[in-house]
Amino acid sequence: MKKQLFTVLITALTIVFVVSCKDDDDVNTTQPTCFDGIQNGDETGVDCGGSSCQDCVTTTLSGDVFDNITLDASLEYELTGAYTIMDGASLTIPAGTVIKATGGTASYIAVAQGGQIFINGTSSSPVVLTSGSDNPAAADWGGLVVCGKAPTNVGSTATSEVADLTYGGSVSDDNSGSIRYLRLEYTGATFNSSKEFNGLSLFGVGSGTTVEYVQSFEGGDDGIEFFGGTVNGKYLVSTNSGDDSIDFADGWSGTGEYWYISGGAKAGIEGSNNGDNGDAAPVTNATLSNITVVGPVTEGALYFKEGGGNFTIDNFYTDGINLGVKVKSTDAEAAVRIEAGNLVMTNVEFANSATGFVITDYTGANQSFVTEGTTTGAGNGVDVPDWATGWTRF
Repeated sequence: MKKQLFTVLITALTIVFVVSCKDDDDVNTTQPTCFDGIQNGDETGVDCGGSSCQDCVTTTLSGDVFDNITLDASLEYELTGAYTIMDGASLTIPAGTVIKATGGTASYIAVAQGGQIFINGTSSSPVVLTSGSDNPAAADWGGLVVCGKAPTNVGSTATSEVADLTYGGSVSDDNSGSIRYLRLEYTGATFNSSKEFNGLSLFGVGSGTTVEYVQSFEGGDDGIEFFGGTVNGKYLVSTNSGDDSIDFADGWSGTGEYWYISGGAKAGIEGSNNGDNGDAAPVTNATLSNITVVGPVTEGALYFKEGGGNFTIDNFYTDGINLGVKVKSTDAEAAVRIEAGNLVMTNVEFANSATGFVITDYTGANQSFVTEGTTTGAGNGVDVPDWATGWTRF
């Protein structure tokens, strides 16, 4: 990182930290005039309420990062615009760090190809990326975007739907870092009717990347989405998403384990191959296990669309949902895959369902790809699983 000059001015009543930075510094730290709550009649600035003036620090994040940056969990950060980790750079966010976004659609964190992010939350002290609004709501800001070099079926490389970064390639084990114990709140800002942020967007991310213990809470669009790539997703939570809860497409080839989904507006899980060519290769190849989807949803516990892919799903618990799998009658590629036995669902339980397992539109001969049973889903059936307590919100 570029060198910063810290000038400390100490007076009897006031401590002021002044940081001199070049205009293109990655982290801009400013310190308002503050005092420690001891009233002597002539104090000015921000009352720290008896805390040290260090607690008055406002740290803003924006711009492009070209070095290795580590944030400080004792500070509260403000995300005022796009904050992009460039090729060869890294961002480390320690446990307990809170970042509040105030820049609307322009406010998001992105990792370019070759960059890395290390989110080191814990079950008792997660990292929280949230809205800086006094009255937070879905779609207040963008979200977290990660772009890797793993294969997709949208071309040798492509440009991400949001953040306009290159993704894709041939490095299946590409490593974009590690994301553990992260809570994303009030994401999903909208550019236009066809371009919206998700909570966490994974574009061509490789299997060398760790994605575990992530929650999207009150997102305006999808909660968590995989756009191709080979990264696995374990211990994922999506709560009250404005669109689909967890989505994968564009040739994603990965494993999903222990997903707890509740309150999504549309599909619990949306699994696609390619929106322009349902037979595009490599075909989406998903292995899912230990999944809970709690309604209401309008597009099924699983929406098998745009060619679907090769899905194996085991231990799938749903509650309050009357539509099991949605398949459009016009989706010929998806129908062919179901007939070929490429969608297999075992140990599926439909609790509190008036109609049992229902498939829309698909009228093919293979109606036996679902095996019902008594399941635990993500761990506790309809209830929040033990592994999701403490660091999540509901």
